Amino acid sequence: MERYQRQIILSQLGTEGQAKLASAKVLVVGAGGLGSPVLMYLAAAGVGHLGIVDDDVVSLSNLQRQILYKTDDIGLPKVERAAHYLNQMNPEVNVTTYLSMLSTENALEIIDTYDIVVDATDNFPSRYMINDACFLLEKPLVYGAVSNFEGQVAVFNAIMDNGAKSANYRDIFPDPPMENEIGNCAEIGVLGVLPGIIGSIQASEAIKLITGIGNPLTNQLQTVNLLTNHWQTFNIKSSGEHLKKIPSDKVAFKNHDYKLLCNADTTLTLKTTDFHHYLDRDDVAIVDVRELSEIPEIDSFNHLKYPLSTWEKSVPVLEQSTIVLFCQSGKRSLEAAKTLTTKYAMKTILSLEKGILNWQNNFNNHQI
Repeated sequence: MERYQRQIILSQLGTEGQAKLASAKVLVVGAGGLGSPVLMYLAAAGVGHLGIVDDDVVSLSNLQRQILYKTDDIGLPKVERAAHYLNQMNPEVNVTTYLSMLSTENALEIIDTYDIVVDATDNFPSRYMINDACFLLEKPLVYGAVSNFEGQVAVFNAIMDNGAKSANYRDIFPDPPMENEIGNCAEIGVLGVLPGIIGSIQASEAIKLITGIGNPLTNQLQTVNLLTNHWQTFNIKSSGEHLKKIPSDKVAFKNHDYKLLCNADTTLTLKTTDFHHYLDRDDVAIVDVRELSEIPEIDSFNHLKYPLSTWEKSVPVLEQSTIVLFCQSGKRSLEAAKTLTTKYAMKTILSLEKGILNWQNNFNNHQI
């Protein structure tokens, strides 16, 4: 009673609402910038069972916005460190960790054991997959996204007072954007406080859904621009036409290729753990397609610099039989790889998966 006294005395919540929080099970997919405040506030509020899905490790570049972690955590799995800190914050909360990516093979089984899902991911294949899984399992989904100085929040797939199901992610975005149409945070950056604000709203929406208080953001999308302090709320209409894009049943869901849906080309990607095999070889050209001003500077291996922004005027002439391209996150280098495959049909063209920052973090932590 003492731990939760400040929220128990809220007339809208009370002891009944606190009991609902204690018995709730919430799954948070992604333990990064959005997941950090979501997990911290849900644990502090007394949500009885939290699940965390993430396959990544803590890196130095995370600490600017992923406030759940410390410098000493660099190189360690996020889910393990998150569980450690959440248990220190509130030992009454049961934390289950999944050190893996959520996929069509495991999503339905994992999500089905929870009451509410919070999408704290940062990529389109995951967002569409999580939305579709929650729709099939009739689980409320609290969505959030951030980029640059702007963020957005919504509640999808929730059962309304009239018994109808609220709009889902595809009612706003029926189809994923074309590849390279929208940059991610590694490419265009994000103000550190932004995921804190959006993640806090996501936690608030989850608490409202659990306790039944207030007006959740169902059939609405709320956006904010921190540069202008401009908040907007848009109404969403549920469309039966868009439901046709969701797999019809669990079998169809498991057979659905969400990476292909979002035009991800895995045939051109080089895994981080294999990159070192291509370094300092005479028959391999390593090419940095980032802008010349981008950091960090890479000096641990020999490479060429051909910014992708200059390729419209002139595609690089490369003599080597194998060409490996890299950028910050793997997005621009994959675009460059596709361009080069049309120019060099007989060469091996590869893009470093997840980018040079991911490789450098793993390299520095001796994980390769």
